[in-house]
Amino acid sequence: MKKTLILTAVLLASAAHAAEHEVKMLDIGSDKAPMVFEPAVLKIAPGDTVTFIPTNKGHNVESKIVPEGAETFKSELDEKYSVKLEKEGVYVYVCPPHSMMNMAGVIQVGEATNMEAVQKALPKLERRAMSNKGRLTKYVEELANASATDAKPAENSETPAAK
Repeated sequence: MKKTLILTAVLLASAAHAAEHEVKMLDIGSDKAPMVFEPAVLKIAPGDTVTFIPTNKGHNVESKIVPEGAETFKSELDEKYSVKLEKEGVYVYVCPPHSMMNMAGVIQVGEATNMEAVQKALPKLERRAMSNKGRLTKYVEELANASATDAKPAENSETPAAK
């Protein structure tokens, strides 16, 4: 009985820490850019859930790059879709009807374990875009820059003379 209570408490605690995130599929974003996911760049923890909301008709979401061992995902057109992302790494997704307009986004779950594979696939994904060229590359660069900033050690306030 005691083991069951402890196990239940651990499961409830881990479930309580999992967050839920919403990504809107928009014809026009808050910055007036056409055909966007908002937010387009998202950093979350393993086990968090992302819900894609088609705020305008004619949108869905499909993963194009996922970390090794992760499940791919694809929603139905005009349907709200939730996916729990457990595997660490970078997920790149698009709106298939608007992929030629580079309607894409990225999610980093935990550490960016597959960034090299993402960088390698970017040119092919960008080539399909007839408009908004470079958008996906910009999103991936935002993640890479944020990760580099996160990885920098805190500056030591001591001066060499103070040591």
